[in-house]
Amino acid sequence: MRIRTYRALRPQPELASQIASVPYDVVTTAESRALVEGNPLSMLRVARSDLEFADGTDPYSAPVYQRARDNFTKLIAAGHLVREATPSLYIYRQQMGEHVQTGLAALCHVDDYDSGLIKKHEKTRKDKEDDRVRHTGTLSANPGPVFLTYRDRAPIDAAITAATRGAPLFDFVATDGIRHTVWRVDAADPLVAGFRDVPCAYIADGHHRAASAARVARERRTANATHTGDEDYNWFLTVLFPATQLHILPYNRLVAGLQGRTPRQFLIELGSVGMLTSASSATPAAPGQVQVFLEGRWHTLKLVAPAGADPVSRLDVSLLQDRVLAPLLGIDDPRTSKRIDFVGGIRGTKFLEDAVNSGRADVAFSLHAVTVDQLMAIADAGQIMPPKSTWFEPKLRDGLFMHQF
Repeated sequence: MRIRTYRALRPQPELASQIASVPYDVVTTAESRALVEGNPLSMLRVARSDLEFADGTDPYSAPVYQRARDNFTKLIAAGHLVREATPSLYIYRQQMGEHVQTGLAALCHVDDYDSGLIKKHEKTRKDKEDDRVRHTGTLSANPGPVFLTYRDRAPIDAAITAATRGAPLFDFVATDGIRHTVWRVDAADPLVAGFRDVPCAYIADGHHRAASAARVARERRTANATHTGDEDYNWFLTVLFPATQLHILPYNRLVAGLQGRTPRQFLIELGSVGMLTSASSATPAAPGQVQVFLEGRWHTLKLVAPAGADPVSRLDVSLLQDRVLAPLLGIDDPRTSKRIDFVGGIRGTKFLEDAVNSGRADVAFSLHAVTVDQLMAIADAGQIMPPKSTWFEPKLRDGLFMHQF
């Protein structure tokens, strides 16, 4: 792995909690407006500038991107964001309840993404990718990082531990209760050298950010007659976490409509797909089990993968899609169907129950979380996970150590 130091654009320390924001793609426009209310400094006003426009505004229109640039420029001009005088790396620690994860903020090279040294496990959607290409290109910056993981290395762990012994640059608890602590690492050589022994990295979260960074680099290369490969636009912002520290939550499903069946008829058909029993818990006890909620009750559906199945086909999300959602409920393409909603595990299973009890959905499916080993095996095999398979928490904040190019 190639990683590099950089001169970060970062908040004044006393403003970090106001400027830092959740990623653009985990909140709706309405949720974004609520989060920034009374806070003119939030990076959401840059990452999701559509929140400052009237309902019905095309979020992909030129004025929206221009507003993002204007808001970004104002934060810099006012001195709320400052550019570091010297290149550094950053240690980024997050604590959510008892869970703690500590990663390294650094630049990675787009060629390593294009060559597969930085491995993917999801497809990107063209509209979302196009949006981030325009956004990134308009700002000439990466406001938020791509979340990468790698197989643990003891020398890297030791270097990171040593770098966190001093006073942090930022240390605050966000409104959602998650603690964010950042240290600047000026003596970066041991970490840069340590990552040369890491054979590859995996995208945990941020496939659209990574793809858009690579596309922007190609555009800049084409436009630059003196391109050398060393320019800042060839690098993009990442945070690299050791795999054993990651916390993956399930990505659950809500479906509207039972294809003309009554709930009782649907349960009978589920019983022909796998072993169906009453459940006392909304959370699956192990992989191969899916909890099903309808008519106010939870049921356990056991789904067994066939012998010799590939890593993708063995996933619970694949078994559910192939044996229930497509054949029984008519959800042939979950990427485009309007009858299915995906619910990150952070919302909890009560959210699923409320959706069904209120009539917003007819049936809910609570899944077991994908493991990091499964994610890596799929990426190593060059395969792609079904859409909405993993939900990582805590989310990395935008605006803490940005990359300008």
